[in-house]
Amino acid sequence: MYLKRETGPRMVTLQDGTTMSRADLPDRTTRRWVASRKALVVRAVEATLISEEEACELYGLSEEELESWRSAVADHGVKALRATSLQNYRQNSVEKR
Repeated sequence: MYLKRETGPRMVTLQDGTTMSRADLPDRTTRRWVASRKALVVRAVEATLISEEEACELYGLSEEELESWRSAVADHGVKALRATSLQNYRQNSVEKR
């Protein structure tokens, strides 16, 4: 059995003290992006488990899409990543500016 050598850390410790590894990330064939999966990718990028470029390449995301997820979590928390709440949080963000 051969293991593919990955660049970067295999595991990181998050701010809340929990650990996250590459095995915790969503599958690269993910097509249905629920809030919890988006949050995992954002946490991994923030904790430098994977780079922004690697996340975009792995999941077929644009830089703008990943940045919108990151800013939504930073401004309003994980709940802002829900598709049903998207309009509410976008409206509040636009009004703040």
